[in-house]
Amino acid sequence: MALSPYDLFDVRSLLTEEERAVQEAVARFTDERVIPIIGDAFDQGRFPKELVPEIASLGLLGSSLPEEYGCAGLNAVSYGLICQELERGDSGIRSFVSVQSSLCMYPIFAYGSEEQRRRWLPDMAAGKVIGCFGLTEPHGGSDPANMKTHARKDGGDWVINGSKMWITNGNLADIAIVWAQTDEGIQGFVVEKGMPGFTAQEIKHKMSLRASVTSSLFFDNVRVPDSSRLPNVKGLKGPLGCLTQARYGITWGPVGAAIACLDEALNYSKERILFGRPVAATQSAQIKLAEMARRITLAQLLVLQLGRLKDAGTMQPSQVSLAKWNNCRMAIDIARECRDLLGGAGITTEHAAIRHALNLESVITYEGTETVHQLVIGRELTGINAF
Repeated sequence: MALSPYDLFDVRSLLTEEERAVQEAVARFTDERVIPIIGDAFDQGRFPKELVPEIASLGLLGSSLPEEYGCAGLNAVSYGLICQELERGDSGIRSFVSVQSSLCMYPIFAYGSEEQRRRWLPDMAAGKVIGCFGLTEPHGGSDPANMKTHARKDGGDWVINGSKMWITNGNLADIAIVWAQTDEGIQGFVVEKGMPGFTAQEIKHKMSLRASVTSSLFFDNVRVPDSSRLPNVKGLKGPLGCLTQARYGITWGPVGAAIACLDEALNYSKERILFGRPVAATQSAQIKLAEMARRITLAQLLVLQLGRLKDAGTMQPSQVSLAKWNNCRMAIDIARECRDLLGGAGITTEHAAIRHALNLESVITYEGTETVHQLVIGRELTGINAF
């Protein structure tokens, strides 16, 4: 029985029937709706927002949250598979879903009031309200404790001043989950589009995540009521908890990007004839392709175990760091190697490898750079903080 070149250890057999059904549905969506348009969207620097209603109708927004809030109530492995299949299409599509689900809907669910959950989550699950996550600031993304944005209590309101940068969905968003310093520590606020003093400016000239909206957010005496504050968390625990949720999905996403690149390189190398034989018939090409398949297999097993730990409630943030470090490095190396196997054809967006390679430059950077995650594991091993 022939093995799948994209699943050499038959990881799919370890999935439940529901998990396989989720993967198949999202794979169909990616094949039929994302892949045919994503190269042009990347070229144009355009997020294909026409896909949002379909993404919502598939239950992909806030998929792990309870059904009582209009969400799908899926397990963590299913959410991971969603991220994998979406990123097989493009990192920008997966980023949209990650931000909406893990960085916006999750904090409202985990840290918000019941009134906030009822107000926002059903419409966010339906794609009627889009969110963004305001944590990173211009002076340094890897040190959130050094936050400059602040919120001052004024009667029954809060007044927010500051700015955020590299914010996915910023100019699309109807609401922003904004983290700010207060006299009681860092707190989160739901800031609505159109509030006086709140503006978003799209960041242009990107060579990565071009099919995604990236923005700067500015807060000039933005007044929000106390009912917009997330009441159930204070301190860095809040935003860091959101980042752990998002990083979990990101550990799965690059597996999809790597599979897309391997698929393209494998097919191209069989068709491309050089010196009288297919490129795939050369030892150098087979060694490269085998190395890609080996690394993808290891990454698949890593994230599946991570998902099982998450579903069991025993997953640790350092385990997420290890998986993000490993899988982002795996995917970016494979994308670059596939680009090389494609030769000159590999530099155009008619092929996927260069687009994935460029996107992964962002994926390996956001939600903690590779260096940050290496230091997290170093601290786990030694008990010494070297940040």
